Amino acid sequence: MHPAPSVIIFTTFSGLGFGLLFWLGLGVIAPTGFAAFIWFAIAYLCAVGGLLASTFHLGHPERALKAFSQWKTSWLSREGIAAVVTLIVMAIYGAGLVFAATPFAILGWVGALGALATVFTTSMIYTQLKTVPRWHQPTTPLLFLLLSLGGGALLAGQVSLSVVLLIVAAAVQLFAWYTGDKRFAQSGTDMQTATGLGDIGTVRAFEPPHTGTNYLMREFIYVVGRKHAQKLQAIALVLGFIMPIILLLIPFSHIFAALAVLSHVAGVLTLRWLFFAQAEHVVGLYYGQR
Repeated sequence: MHPAPSVIIFTTFSGLGFGLLFWLGLGVIAPTGFAAFIWFAIAYLCAVGGLLASTFHLGHPERALKAFSQWKTSWLSREGIAAVVTLIVMAIYGAGLVFAATPFAILGWVGALGALATVFTTSMIYTQLKTVPRWHQPTTPLLFLLLSLGGGALLAGQVSLSVVLLIVAAAVQLFAWYTGDKRFAQSGTDMQTATGLGDIGTVRAFEPPHTGTNYLMREFIYVVGRKHAQKLQAIALVLGFIMPIILLLIPFSHIFAALAVLSHVAGVLTLRWLFFAQAEHVVGLYYGQR
């Protein structure tokens, strides 16, 4: 799949923002007054900024509001509804902390669950796609949730929580890469099944369908070399997991904490680029590109 910058920014920063809102809602940190305003501003900048970035990948951004009407069948619509409800609930909860120094616990819990629901619905936009076997597996939503919670805990300064969550996320990510490389072959989809002509013999492409590129080729076919992918995987592991954990285990320093956050964000951006670049859509079979 084409790794568009807008969806990379969206999946990275919205996850961080809603992860931080989750921990704020649970009361793991309970700032009041101006401190609470700063914490919620950071969370909303990440969450809302990521959501807004996603609209730049739409062919007609002005029609984005119509997505909310398809909640019965569309995970994108469910994501939008979950995000709006969560942001409204957490805004009320945050206002109580900022202006009244009062945590309305029930609102915090509802907002925390809403943050999890938003991240989960985002992940299901990709997980549901049987046409992209690498995504169509349980590790996809699990990784979205772990990275959101781990990144949110890191932003919230929760050292023990973030270390444990980042270690688990790294293990799941390695497993996802290992199984993902086999998913296309295991799906049983090939030129024979794609064309429906397998019962008469082996099928191969005689000539490309056309001489130039089209929308399908631009959006759904992207080739990244295995060597390059392995290098980027190593970079993502180091920046996203190993460096933040090392920096967190060093005696606390605001500089080290900031470096841990920056390193993690850079690592997750790399992970998201690979998430899209390595995803093979079955439409590539028609063009002889896998």
